[in-house]
Amino acid sequence: MPAGGDGARIGLFGGSFNPPHEGHLNLCELSLKRLKLDQIWWIVTPGNPLKDTSELPPLSERIQLSEDMIEDPRIKVTAFETRHKVRFTADTVRLVKKLRPRQHFVWLMGADNLASFHKWQDWRGIADTLPIAVIDRPGSTLSYRSARAALALSRYRVDSDDAPMLATLPAPAWTFIHGPRSSLSSTMLRNRQKMQEKSR
Repeated sequence: MPAGGDGARIGLFGGSFNPPHEGHLNLCELSLKRLKLDQIWWIVTPGNPLKDTSELPPLSERIQLSEDMIEDPRIKVTAFETRHKVRFTADTVRLVKKLRPRQHFVWLMGADNLASFHKWQDWRGIADTLPIAVIDRPGSTLSYRSARAALALSRYRVDSDDAPMLATLPAPAWTFIHGPRSSLSSTMLRNRQKMQEKSR
């Protein structure tokens, strides 16, 4: 895991990053600003258990692409899930809390993921372990009103004006952050690449 001093406020941003893109950076820039974070860790995963990983590029390749894209020294690329042999987010957040008890963590996710959050393994355990910041995404702005997990956790929602406090609040606690949205997605970029390869 990246270094970080006692009391550091750190955002955890997990994903396959296949490929990483400007939308990921936009989410991080907004999170750093609105949540007053000291760092964000890009956790490049071995593979999303909810998705087909048969065509997933090697982990080392996705790590390199991520590192090549990032210029902000506050954003760190890591793949510690592989070393610790964890694959589910619930295990990841518990591991982080166990190994770094003196730091403050927030789980970051795009609003598009909020709609399916209730399908994640032990999603309630995730919410009970770390505060969560949901960042607005095109087409998912109203997910905080209708998503199953959002409804179940509605009484723990923190107003976005109080987002700077989120990292130090006890879980469960979550907020929805509105801001500039990027229409880019890894799926869209992969599909575009496939179309270009077919047209050659």
